[in-house]
Amino acid sequence: MSDPSAPAVLVERLPDHVVLVTLNRPQARNAVNGEVAAGLQAAIDDTEADDDVWAVILTGTGSEAFCAGADLKAVSAGQGAALATARNGFAGFVHAQRSKPWIAAINGPALAGGCELALACDLRIAVPAARFGLPEVKRGLVASAGGLYRLPRALPQAIALEMILTGEPISAERALQLGMVNALAESDQLLAAARALAARITVNAPVAVRASLGVARKALDHSDAELQVASARAQALVYGSEDFKEGPLAFIEKRAPRWTGR
Repeated sequence: MSDPSAPAVLVERLPDHVVLVTLNRPQARNAVNGEVAAGLQAAIDDTEADDDVWAVILTGTGSEAFCAGADLKAVSAGQGAALATARNGFAGFVHAQRSKPWIAAINGPALAGGCELALACDLRIAVPAARFGLPEVKRGLVASAGGLYRLPRALPQAIALEMILTGEPISAERALQLGMVNALAESDQLLAAARALAARITVNAPVAVRASLGVARKALDHSDAELQVASARAQALVYGSEDFKEGPLAFIEKRAPRWTGR
């Protein structure tokens, strides 16, 4: 039995510059209500402002769902507007300006808005029992929190369109085969797998990681000329960092780099 007084979003600092953010409404299949939206927006603000945070993991409590999307009880109670924030959109997350990599550790089905949350993250690890889908058309709705354009980026277009137009989900195994998911892990190993992936990121220079991610996120939306300019700006930003000096020095001195993220 979950604690009804517990926060809807839990934030925990892990070792090695990683933060774990957990959707904590298992009694509602981690569906998004106003508390979740406010909590996720606050988590983004806090992790973005903290130079000591280099990667973030997003997961859900329990095994019933990563996130079931919008909390329809909240919507029917007239609280639908609270499910999005003016700055970051649905769940206080899907349209957020983020510079740091987020890894979705998908502990169960990710459907509707839950799928859109997973798609808004940069990398995804899922349990074999997870499913991904945008069933909105089955309910006379539109997946308006990013799913309609992020799903065709994450999957072959024909498969994405089939999912969007039929509303039918795909399994975690198929999502892995098609490249939407980075890896599968059993439920008792999910967070360990996500942390291992985060560690492979945080071993690198944080300034270079953020700058590289910023360009890579634009890859499907901009021309080569625009991306060349963005890459040059990213390189200039890295040139001005302490980490740029540390990398070559550590190589010369044959030791592990001591990154500062500055």
